[in-house]
Amino acid sequence: MGQSFGAHSTTDDVLAGLDLTGKRVLVTGVSAGLGTETARALVAHGAHVVGAARDLEKAEYATEAVRAAAARSGGSLSLIALDLASFKNIHAAADALVADGRPFDLIIANAGVMACPEGRTANGYETQFGTNHLGHFLFVNRIVPLMGPGARLVVLASSGHRFANVNLDDINFETSQYEPFIAYGRSKTANILFAVEFDRRHRDRGVRAVAVHPGGIQTELGRHLDRTFLEQMVNQMNAANAAAGRPPFSWKTIPQGAATTVWAGVRAHADDVGGTYCEDCHVAELADDAGLMGGVRAYATDPARARALWAKSEEIVGLSF
Repeated sequence: MGQSFGAHSTTDDVLAGLDLTGKRVLVTGVSAGLGTETARALVAHGAHVVGAARDLEKAEYATEAVRAAAARSGGSLSLIALDLASFKNIHAAADALVADGRPFDLIIANAGVMACPEGRTANGYETQFGTNHLGHFLFVNRIVPLMGPGARLVVLASSGHRFANVNLDDINFETSQYEPFIAYGRSKTANILFAVEFDRRHRDRGVRAVAVHPGGIQTELGRHLDRTFLEQMVNQMNAANAAAGRPPFSWKTIPQGAATTVWAGVRAHADDVGGTYCEDCHVAELADDAGLMGGVRAYATDPARARALWAKSEEIVGLSF
């Protein structure tokens, strides 16, 4: 794959020497954290970024550094409203983009929620599955006509997929007790499966998809986490790492967390990463060990499961793609 990058690489490391002038990129969730940094890094190399956010006022404030970087490089940033928890809002955003007609070289499905209290989206689906998976599933598929040969989709997943496989028979926890991290795990597994099946469906026309795990980063995504619980989780990971002879867990900076996203989106060769799950700027290997460190569960890349999720998702959104 050429130059080697790893867990400590930053967005600037990964993009060094690349000229993205003329490239058009859509990034969801640009109002904070990884989304803001991803947009900044891309416009700094000349890309034209369309940033999507539920709260445009917040996004305007959060992306001041992005616009400053764009002014220096010749890139640009524009913002659109997108609420991934509302099919009606998603259709409106997609309709506007399709009507505009300008193509995208890269779409980054970055937005999401994590371990939130039990709730439902505007359309009645469990918040995490509904926002993280269904929202992006509908939005991306609606704007697929804007992705031509050579375009890529990068879907933000997580090592949290290890918490749970998708349960297509109990999406809303109607027959099981709601657990925030089980729901998160299901949604993140769904993100990976979405990338796997999207890649299978579009690779023959030169459009590829990849899922990425950014690593452990302290951003607004963790707003619902209890500090004590978080410390216990880190202690458990460190115990597992010690038993396996691995180094202890360490938090990534936001530029390090966004590095795998831009690496998979513009630096890595499409054939090397298409249909895979990546972490620390490399393709992850299958892993069935305990804990959250390193590798991807086999169920998250299972082609049959990916097709089943796609069919269920089409049924839910009421469209066939």
